[in-house]
Order: sequence, then C-alpha cells, then structure tokens
Amino acid sequence: MTDDLQEGPLAQTQYAPAPTKLTAREQRRRRRQRRKRGEEVLAWILVPVICFGLYWGVNAGFSALGTSPGQVWDQLMQVKALMEKRAG
Repeated sequence: MTDDLQEGPLAQTQYAPAPTKLTAREQRRRRRQRRKRGEEVLAWILVPVICFGLYWGVNAGFSALGTSPGQVWDQLMQVKALMEKRAG
C-alpha cells in the first residue's frame, strides 16, 4: 500500500494542438464530397428500384391486356411482313 505513494513525479503530458479552422474552400470541397457520396449511395438504391418498377409495370400492362411480349413481337413482325409485301 505504501509502494503507491513512493512513485516518482508524473511525466509531462503532451497536449494535442488546437484544430485549425477549415477555410471556406476546404469546407466547400468537403460538402461537395459528401454530396457526391450521398448521390452514389442513393443511385445504388434507386436505379434497381426503378428498373424493377418498370419491369413490373410492363408485365402488369401486358397482363391487363391479356397478352405477352412474345405475342406482341410476333404481331409486329406480321405487320412488318405485310408492309413489305404491300410495298414490293
């Protein structure tokens, strides 16, 4: 118990220098970096959601009309052949 009291003097502590205030240009650059990073994250989320929504919407539209993309393509090819036949 008395050993604790017989220690030497405490060493000097090193204080960290005060943080320097950022310049307006540096603040603007950091804001721009954060905004770009946020836009990237948002794009990685929104692009797949939009693609899936378009796919679902097209399929729902075909289902509502009682047809399929293959049938629509076949009909378009028939119309194209008919137009070529009429022109030639």
